[in-house]
Amino acid sequence: MNILIIYSHPSRESYTFEILNQLKNMFNAQNWHVDVSDLYANNFQSVMTAEEYEREGKSNTTLPIPQDVLEEHRKIENADCVIFLYPLWWSDCPAMMKGWFDRVYSVGYAYGQKPDLPKMKIIKYGAVICTAGHPNNFLNEIGIAQSMEKVMLEDRLGKRFQHKEMLVLGGTLEIDKVKEHHRNEISALVKNIKLVIHEAL
Repeated sequence: MNILIIYSHPSRESYTFEILNQLKNMFNAQNWHVDVSDLYANNFQSVMTAEEYEREGKSNTTLPIPQDVLEEHRKIENADCVIFLYPLWWSDCPAMMKGWFDRVYSVGYAYGQKPDLPKMKIIKYGAVICTAGHPNNFLNEIGIAQSMEKVMLEDRLGKRFQHKEMLVLGGTLEIDKVKEHHRNEISALVKNIKLVIHEAL
């Protein structure tokens, strides 16, 4: 099984980076292949250029797709499962992750497909994992959790994924109280991925 993790966090000292390593260890224990697009480490260009806008904004698919975007397409096409991992910053993912969607979901590939162009395949499993300082009950109370889930699962993942799931690892301001619970949630996610994808094979 091939797992692709789109990871967005600038610090290797962060709890989000710790979650990344937990995921990698769990997947490696299953003998699954793990590919990580570490957006900060790779200095991913998250800002769409004027040249790209000419292609995307005007649906001019005769213009070329940048090489770094094509590399992300290659990773997607090789994946059985794609996981988006990031911290919650001001009610959404970091700008680096948002820029990944802006550029990688290119016209003709992720939407607006044409018969003569490569089309994004339907991924068997898509998971969104975000870490958050506030506890989950507070994020639900003020509606942020529901808003994030709507945007990530219904829009950004959308019909491009057969099975979709979002995991909000909240309460990190009191990390010692939630670490074990978070680990259990991640373990359950890995089991779900295994079950769903094996059934699809």
